[in-house]
Amino acid sequence: HHIAVDGMLKQDGSTVNDLSAFSRKSRVTGRKEISVLYAYDLEKLEPVCAEVFPGNVPDSGAYAGFIRDNDIKSGIIVSDKGFPPSCIEEELKKRPGLHFFTPLRRTDARIADNAMLSFEGVLPGVDGQIMYSKRQIKGGRFLYAFRDPKIAAEEEYKFLLNRRKNDDFSQKKYEKASKRFGLIVYESDADLEPCVAYACYDDRWQIEMVFDSYKNDLCLDRTGVQGDFSVMGSEFVNFVSTLMTCRMLRKATRAGLLDKCTWGDLIDDLSQAWRDTDAPLPPASSDGHWMHVTGREFTEMETLGLSKADPKPESKKRRLKAQKPEDFIGPKRPRGR
Repeated sequence: HHIAVDGMLKQDGSTVNDLSAFSRKSRVTGRKEISVLYAYDLEKLEPVCAEVFPGNVPDSGAYAGFIRDNDIKSGIIVSDKGFPPSCIEEELKKRPGLHFFTPLRRTDARIADNAMLSFEGVLPGVDGQIMYSKRQIKGGRFLYAFRDPKIAAEEEYKFLLNRRKNDDFSQKKYEKASKRFGLIVYESDADLEPCVAYACYDDRWQIEMVFDSYKNDLCLDRTGVQGDFSVMGSEFVNFVSTLMTCRMLRKATRAGLLDKCTWGDLIDDLSQAWRDTDAPLPPASSDGHWMHVTGREFTEMETLGLSKADPKPESKKRRLKAQKPEDFIGPKRPRGR
């Protein structure tokens, strides 16, 4: 499977644990934080493990320990620029089934040295007109380059807008920057088809959705405990909550409910449905033990299997009137012509 690895910072002002520390963002926020790393399975659409680190430990510093502590043995790790493969070289040697897929900075010299901007074609079967190129480089690794013209147009617009605001436009600057508009280049030790490589990049947004739900829907953006082991235990409970949320989201998606409303609207509807604590099982929509439930909430719960739908009334069969034998005798024919 493809495993997306990323981290987030959480506010923790405790003075009695060793995890709370000033992070790279503390110069802006002025607060101490802890760092939480997650691994997210892009096929199962759910997190597989998480770990807490001190807030002053960068993602690159926690990368190897995260793989080692959680014993991630196989798969392709899809990470961002904060998790360079150089940090996990020893772990990769010990785990032949584990691979990496990491973006390069647009200023990386290997992009020009390997002619990554000489594109080979347009990817089939994906949204948009994505140009691609693939090269094998020294050491047996591969580079994958993708350029999205839609994103390129947006970046060009922002670039020109900033040049006008700062009054510092020059043709040389424009030509240098325009080559990188809409460009993303990945390095990997796995020989992948360009379509598969692009899918790894395109699906990584899912872990960003998980973090957004973690902080906003579950309201877990700060810790409420003090000691080291209390923080670890709290984050374990948060991991279980996140896992449950991902499975709920996946079930709602498969049921087609999110085609009609947003995830937030669905959760708001379900949170309004109250039920008597001594109500019989299984729940049924017509058992009289639901409160604050309208027709829309009943439909959503029935679709998710949370409440049994009311049985449809049997259609009344039309009874035929009993007929006499003479009714089957046709009209008499007139005599003669």
